[in-house]
Amino acid sequence: MKFEAILFDCDGVLVDSEPITNGVLCAMLNEAGWAIGAQECMDIFIGKTVRSEAARIEAHTGQPLTDAWMAAFYARRNAELEARLTAIEHIHPAIERVHAHHGGRIACASGADRFKVEMQLAKVGLARFFEGRVFSGHEMPATKPAPDVYLAAAAALQTPPQRCAVVEDTVTGVTAGVAAGATVFAYAPLDDGAALRAAGAVHVFRSMADLPALLGC
Repeated sequence: MKFEAILFDCDGVLVDSEPITNGVLCAMLNEAGWAIGAQECMDIFIGKTVRSEAARIEAHTGQPLTDAWMAAFYARRNAELEARLTAIEHIHPAIERVHAHHGGRIACASGADRFKVEMQLAKVGLARFFEGRVFSGHEMPATKPAPDVYLAAAAALQTPPQRCAVVEDTVTGVTAGVAAGATVFAYAPLDDGAALRAAGAVHVFRSMADLPALLGC
């Protein structure tokens, strides 16, 4: 299929943020009384919002998940990202090629809050490719795994979702892309991507260097 627009997730696709964000979350959950390990934290929260797991957090900590706690999490997370964030390997030439091939018809559609997404894109030098085309699940009726953020991005690019490719790295995100009606390409650098394929990804790849050719650029 010849795609008319390409829609990218942010965390784990454009920027290597997930270990940093989950490290902060894991530390704060332990401080709140939930003795959770780093891998379990990744398994539960990767691709999801913290608030979507509020009931589980409250059950383990015995405390309500308050706005104040979330504000403290965002502040610590943002400070760590500002200090340590790096781009996904090979993403700069990949984005440059995809952007040029599609005449700028690309967007970033993330489940994260807008401040985080735009701060991260600026930090790693990718903001210019997505200017005016950043979409946050926090601003939608429902965030991933609902398709809303991908539907909004496709509509803004005036492209039917069925003519869009989505680039994702989590089961939650793949589910959202599939629900939107797009063709999903899943980035799985560390394993065979079986769970991503089971969620509906049509292609699983291990290096961003391979992405432009997979998209027909």
